[in-house]
Amino acid sequence: MKLPYFLIDAFTDQAFAGNPAAVYVLDRPISDALMQKIAGEMNLSETAFVLQDGNVTRLRWFTPTTEVDLCGHATLASAHALFTAIDQPLSGALTFDSASGALICEQTADGIRLDFPATPPSPMPPDAIICEQLGVADPIYFGRSTFDYLIHLSREDDLLALAPNFSALAGIETRGFIVTAKANAEDLDFVSRFFAPATGVNEDPVTGSAHCCLGPYWAAHLNKPALRAAQRSERGGRLKVEVASGRVLLTGHAVLIGRGELLL
Repeated sequence: MKLPYFLIDAFTDQAFAGNPAAVYVLDRPISDALMQKIAGEMNLSETAFVLQDGNVTRLRWFTPTTEVDLCGHATLASAHALFTAIDQPLSGALTFDSASGALICEQTADGIRLDFPATPPSPMPPDAIICEQLGVADPIYFGRSTFDYLIHLSREDDLLALAPNFSALAGIETRGFIVTAKANAEDLDFVSRFFAPATGVNEDPVTGSAHCCLGPYWAAHLNKPALRAAQRSERGGRLKVEVASGRVLLTGHAVLIGRGELLL
């Protein structure tokens, strides 16, 4: 059996930046166990599997160790593959059926726009253990969304200096930890980093789904529904974020950098 795949850098317009994802466009179902093994073999933060099932286009995402319910960059990569890389590319808009419901992806002049559910955070007292293991002191805000903890720091420089204890954080029951700050750059509103050691990803390069939490938070904090964001990982990436009616619209570019076949 040959399984073709595409290697795509998401939330960037240049190769070897943004967040890489492998996208498998399947012509038949394969088992969950095989998808997980393939994701482990690819060893990227996410591997996406797309399957056309009648009139429904199904999308699933796997880290090297587990399946997740929502992933932004691998959705962007999957849409980019279907819009540009397959033998008969799609055009306009497409809808993925996923564990997080219907996800609409649309080609625009600014890139591919993803229509995702908002996951706003709720405030809670700062957790001393989490703050210690992240290396955070005196956060402006500490809260939790559907998937992750959210911590707002007073300075971007403090965010850049973080060196988390990943082995300790991996033992805390959550998908991940979003750390954010107001951006120093005038062309950005906020920046962030995302750590998810419990799912096998110590630091994710650019995390679209984290912005489903960051978008509502910063829109309320800045009284501004349309935002410009950057993730300050080593690879880095940028995206536009718009909050509207319980949804978050994420817009970014993607670059196809390779393709191949898995031989089984």
